[in-house]
Amino acid sequence: MTYETLTFETDADGIATLTLHRPEALNAFDLTMARELLAVFTGDATADDVRAVVVTGAGRAFCAGMDLSAPGNVFGLDESLTPTPASLQAHLADPSVHPEYADGLRDTGGKVTLAIHALPKPVIAAINGPAVGIGATMTCAMDLRLASTTARIGFVFGRLGIVPEACSSWFLPRIVGVQTALEWFYSADILTAQEAYDGGLLRSVHEPDELLPAAYALARRFVVDRSPVALGLAKQLVYRNMAVDHPLEAHLADSLAMWHTSVGDGKEGVAAFLEKRAPEFTGQASKIPDVFPV
Repeated sequence: MTYETLTFETDADGIATLTLHRPEALNAFDLTMARELLAVFTGDATADDVRAVVVTGAGRAFCAGMDLSAPGNVFGLDESLTPTPASLQAHLADPSVHPEYADGLRDTGGKVTLAIHALPKPVIAAINGPAVGIGATMTCAMDLRLASTTARIGFVFGRLGIVPEACSSWFLPRIVGVQTALEWFYSADILTAQEAYDGGLLRSVHEPDELLPAAYALARRFVVDRSPVALGLAKQLVYRNMAVDHPLEAHLADSLAMWHTSVGDGKEGVAAFLEKRAPEFTGQASKIPDVFPV
């Protein structure tokens, strides 16, 4: 599929590179980019030949945040609505009740990060330059974040009189802790890459020319000779089970996941180990079994 604001390419190992591509606007996020990112993470990236996704930006920026030059409500929200918690919940339960809420009320960045979160594959952010607003919060839904020494990261919503979006109030405290998340939200400061690393947001910081090679090397460690089903289930188990009330709930999901993998790719993994050869897994991420209660 051809995109206006993105490029998406996959190499022989199944490592996809998703590049935010509005370099003349520092890859600022607009409604077209929102729609296209959603299309990637619910479409192209779900193909079984895609094993992992590396996300980066074209030019000198990762993403300069929401494009504030758009006419009208720059966030794409319908100002004629009078929403309430009940009416929004009704839309989620039955979209036919309030179909206008899908585009006129729901946060566009949040729809993107929910799609990133749902993808049962590793998603790695390679933050090559400034990443502010949605440029920062979208990376919180990714599994690991690497950054260039030139990166600058800011949760700058307080400067604009708006709130953290893109589900970042769920993701960021789980990554850096409540105290640090609130400090970053309250202050709206622009963080250096080192400050973001010290705060726990980043896995590692690299010289600009070394950033993408490091991200690709990490992605290959995750997918070469690895079962897509086991990988996808591991991602789901970690995110879901860290929020349950009791480890028994994790045990039940783990048990189902272990059973399914043991009768699937696990058989090949054990045989390859005993025969001292590389495994040839046949499981597909598109066919991951359901191991969680409704």
